[in-house]
Amino acid sequence: MNDKNQAGTSMRTSPSGIGRWLSVLFAVLSGLYLLIGGVWLLTIGGSPYYIVAGIVLLVVGWMIYRGNGIALLLYALLLIGTLIWAVFEAGFDFWALAPRTDVLVLFGIWLLLPFVYGRLEPSARRSGARALAVSLVLTGVALAYAAFNDPQEISGKVADNAAVSLPQPDSRPGDWTAYGRTQAGTRYSPLTQINQDNVKNLQVAWTFQTGDKKGPNDPVEITDEVTPLKVGDTLYLCSPHQLLFALDAATGKERWRFDPGLKADPTFQHVTCRGVSYHETAAAAAAKDAAAQRALPACSRRVILPVNNGHLFELDAATGQRCAGFGNNGDLDLQPLQPVKTAGEYEPTSPPIVTDKIVVMAGSVTDNYSNHEPSGVIRGFDVETGRLVWAFDPGSDTPNAIPDDQHAFTPNSPNSWAPAAYDAKLDLVYLPMGVKTPDIWGGDRTPQYERYASGLLALHASTGKLAWFYQTVHHDLWDMDLPAQPTIADITDRNGNVVPAIYAPAKTGNIFVLDRRTGTPIVPAPEQPVPQGAAKGDHVSPTQPFSQLTFRPAKNLTGADMWGATMFDQLACRVIFHRLRYEGPFTPPSEQGTLVFPGNLGMFEWGGLAVDTDRQLAIANPIALPFVSRLVARGPDNPIEPPQNGQGGTGTETGIQPQYGEPFGVTLNPFLSPVGLPCKQPAWGYVAALDLKTNQIVWKKRIGTVRDSAPVPLPFKMGMPMLGGPTTTAGHVFFIGATADNYLRAYSTDTGEELWRARLPAGGQATPMTYEANGRQYVVIAAGGHGSFGTKLGDYVIAYALPNP
Repeated sequence: MNDKNQAGTSMRTSPSGIGRWLSVLFAVLSGLYLLIGGVWLLTIGGSPYYIVAGIVLLVVGWMIYRGNGIALLLYALLLIGTLIWAVFEAGFDFWALAPRTDVLVLFGIWLLLPFVYGRLEPSARRSGARALAVSLVLTGVALAYAAFNDPQEISGKVADNAAVSLPQPDSRPGDWTAYGRTQAGTRYSPLTQINQDNVKNLQVAWTFQTGDKKGPNDPVEITDEVTPLKVGDTLYLCSPHQLLFALDAATGKERWRFDPGLKADPTFQHVTCRGVSYHETAAAAAAKDAAAQRALPACSRRVILPVNNGHLFELDAATGQRCAGFGNNGDLDLQPLQPVKTAGEYEPTSPPIVTDKIVVMAGSVTDNYSNHEPSGVIRGFDVETGRLVWAFDPGSDTPNAIPDDQHAFTPNSPNSWAPAAYDAKLDLVYLPMGVKTPDIWGGDRTPQYERYASGLLALHASTGKLAWFYQTVHHDLWDMDLPAQPTIADITDRNGNVVPAIYAPAKTGNIFVLDRRTGTPIVPAPEQPVPQGAAKGDHVSPTQPFSQLTFRPAKNLTGADMWGATMFDQLACRVIFHRLRYEGPFTPPSEQGTLVFPGNLGMFEWGGLAVDTDRQLAIANPIALPFVSRLVARGPDNPIEPPQNGQGGTGTETGIQPQYGEPFGVTLNPFLSPVGLPCKQPAWGYVAALDLKTNQIVWKKRIGTVRDSAPVPLPFKMGMPMLGGPTTTAGHVFFIGATADNYLRAYSTDTGEELWRARLPAGGQATPMTYEANGRQYVVIAAGGHGSFGTKLGDYVIAYALPNP
């Protein structure tokens, strides 16, 4: 056998020959993928880089096949060129650089291994190997620098002079008597026992399991979003199926429970309970000792429980017995006068506002099912009897009119599904408003449907009369409603004037700051032009308001913002991006497919802000995850009428949304790559501090790891999407769960430094709270997971405290 045949046999059969063949195969297949994909990308307006990289890899593969050592030099030039291109596109952002270079770095290391390097022609391979080694080192140095210098984070420290002499009166510092601690919605506790120095010592004080878990007839969207209340020595909380529990605040031992009898039904769009409300009479508030409390009549202190089947219960806070004088033995049916009474289409998921006399009740309406759904009417009921005192129907010509028995409230009126806020001094209740459903089509909306949609509505709590309305999105075609409880706070401006403000975080990333007496903007929110060109039969508002206090993206997305675990899925994301319609925020829905960013999930969701009213500091947790909406015209597989089987609801908030009765259905999904990763580069979630006197971001940090999201549970800190909000304290510490990894975290409000974390047994998509019992401060979070968010489901309520001295 001659030398040539011996070399060919060796290449086919020896380890070094196999390694060389694998190198050729990888280079050729990768080159073909990048070349073909790159040509496609360039023809639709994308970067030419992938064509160049594909050609170079093909040449490298050919040279390796021929045994030419210049392949190493050429590959080194590709790696250096890629690094320069990557830094030019993305700067020194580690998670942006990594997918542009990771495969190339690994293949470069492979090429220097003996069983590949040794099969190349000796004279050329030495210089090529040196060049490749240098390029690998330079790339490694750039990645290392980027890992410790995150351009997306803002470092800063809250100034000592941020504290002001505006103490908020607090007669019950150890309690948490409303969803946002008070009905002002601040999520701020004046407790200081847990602080920046000792928070690292927190440990589990008690754990309670509700036993309420997902059943076979539940929808995907089953969530445990509860923030418990604490009044006196008792904790009150609800579970996803609205079981109500009273627990000993110090031990977590169950005192009583109440089951409202919610029947599982897969046609419900979601099954959730964010919390309950509390009411006490003046006599109960004045009764300070145990004997006086025992002498009170039944239901002097009551817990108010909304249920997803459209009922409202009131229970005696001490015993859990029904308040017999309220509704029908403690059960108030909210379905009368509704135009549609199908179970699950009207769902009160958030706790109501309760004044001394009135329960202000709003609720969720199934998104995007049809144009004949329940009304989003807001109603005021007598807190003791359940008698309907007033109504405000946002889609009606006469919103305060109460229909007679032969009529009903307006179908598909805009609804308010998130928690509201209340100013007792002004007797004003502030309701974050949604849009007339279906959300993604508005061609048939009347002026009446539009006038109180997607904005902040202020009503007189005693009468339901309109005080003012401020619209945050005009002709909303993106479900960009106000998704969170607004926050009431008196703020001192730079001139020393006290401003009675209300803060309304929006899905758009804007935070609208208004004078809560009049609805007049305090922080300017000028109208700006937005993309035009709605789908056939619809229209788009020419402008939208953009608050100057905002977390919205500073620039529109480009192909350079696309991401992937490797250059291969990043290329796929770039192709998908350029095929979608996207002209920035408020790009209209389309049959082509529209990139919605900020996405339908919103930059802010129902967690809202936490506002330290003493230091005039807000803690926010914005997210940045684009969605894709695609209008689907009617046809044989997309009928205009709903099935005639009496079924309602969609059972999901993603995927196909039928929008029956309208010209289009719609698909709504996160913007993901073919391998299921977000196509937008991280971060997808942050925590941040805002100085409310200057309206400036003091610091901003990524939050969350991919430990519970990636195939391999590695704790890479990338900045994760969240559902839930923060709670802050006078100890200069704030707490947050919410992230897609299963942790409760504590941060310094001064700097944003993570001080402590605790591993949760299930997803923590709930807002934590804190209280004092027997002289000890506790932090409590529900860890029950979120079905459609994909976190682990459970039934846990966990309390943390410092060790007993």
